Amino acid sequence: MLFVSDSAKERLMEIRQQKGHGSDYFVRVWVESGGCSGLSYEMEFSNALKENDQVFEDNGEKIVTDLRSFLYLCNTTLEYTGGLNGKGFQFNNPNASRTCACGESFSV
Repeated sequence: MLFVSDSAKERLMEIRQQKGHGSDYFVRVWVESGGCSGLSYEMEFSNALKENDQVFEDNGEKIVTDLRSFLYLCNTTLEYTGGLNGKGFQFNNPNASRTCACGESFSV
């Protein structure tokens, strides 16, 4: 399962409205090799499912990831912070054994 915090849901709704995306758009998240800790998080809005996509719904938001990425993201919560130190989306990943200071990459 993938989870969405209340703050992330609010920000996703704002962005969706600004971009003119309808309710058929969902959040796609995935993991790529790279970053200072070895793996990095990526996300975008999409409205097209791919073969072997894993689909989750939490807090009224649909989140989709590929099967390989799900192995790294299982039980992760997408969060959003608006503070001066680290404004933006963050992944609270219980599988990460190490993260970088910016929070954009991790290792398991």
